[in-house]
Amino acid sequence: MRLPSSLRGVLRPSAPALRSAAPSRRHPSPDPVRGATVLVTGAARGMGALFARRAAGEGAAAIALWDLDQDGTGQLAEELCAQGVRAVPVRVDMASPESIRTAAEETRTTVGPPSILVNNAGIVRGARFWEHDPARDITATLAVNTLGPMWLVREFLPEMMARRERPHRILNVASAAGVFANPRMSVYAASKWAVIGWAESLRVELESDGYDHLAVTTFCPSFVATGMFEGARGPLGTPILTPAQAVDRAWEGMLHRTPLVKTPWTVKGGEAIKGLLPARVWDTVGGRWLRLYATMDEFTGHAAGAATGTSSASGARR
Repeated sequence: MRLPSSLRGVLRPSAPALRSAAPSRRHPSPDPVRGATVLVTGAARGMGALFARRAAGEGAAAIALWDLDQDGTGQLAEELCAQGVRAVPVRVDMASPESIRTAAEETRTTVGPPSILVNNAGIVRGARFWEHDPARDITATLAVNTLGPMWLVREFLPEMMARRERPHRILNVASAAGVFANPRMSVYAASKWAVIGWAESLRVELESDGYDHLAVTTFCPSFVATGMFEGARGPLGTPILTPAQAVDRAWEGMLHRTPLVKTPWTVKGGEAIKGLLPARVWDTVGGRWLRLYATMDEFTGHAAGAATGTSSASGARR
């Protein structure tokens, strides 16, 4: 399908523009990772495990691996410990503030308070809004995706604010679904819109109050091939990111204090067009021409029962 000529320049930026927008691969000084204690949620597999391996590879002293899946985090902890990193699996339910408090105390006891938090855990329900169960789908999605990161950050934030002797980072994995409305993921989209609004507000609060050692980055990718969105298709011209690509872009943004990392470039391009058009016109451009509203038509998620104990049609965990 060919785009109207008036939109091609907006959706397809020039090569110099893409080069100037690319983050530097050089680490900032001082390096926030070397010698750091890192906490990663949803660490048993997928992007979470890759974040943990990235931290270990860049010199982190200790890594807390948070997840419900103790087998997965246990195996990963053994792998990282063999590399000389102190890695500790911590069982936690990110939908429970009590579980998060307990896990936080265990983390403080075993590896100390973190200087880098990676809010990676998440779930998705792929269904029309009226097909969502109020407790199993709506409450659970908002608890894990939105309230869980808030509870976790609130638990450790006072210590992170007080310890100015080294750089601190908070990396939140949100989604392009927090930028664009999309059928069959209304509650998931709401959970990610909320994360973006909260994280950006927190960032501004910290900066305005002079906490320059503590930076907040929010990552907003399109679909990532972790299995969480199995069956989903990217909008026109939008590639499905590999987990390695997604982690690399999020991590680089975190290192360099980038407030919002939106990837691939079609997320930024689509957002720019959406901001210029009336809602009904965007429904035609984004929904029909770019096929944004059809991306979840064939969604299945993880195989039945995998990771979550839920059916593949109703839920998946990153």
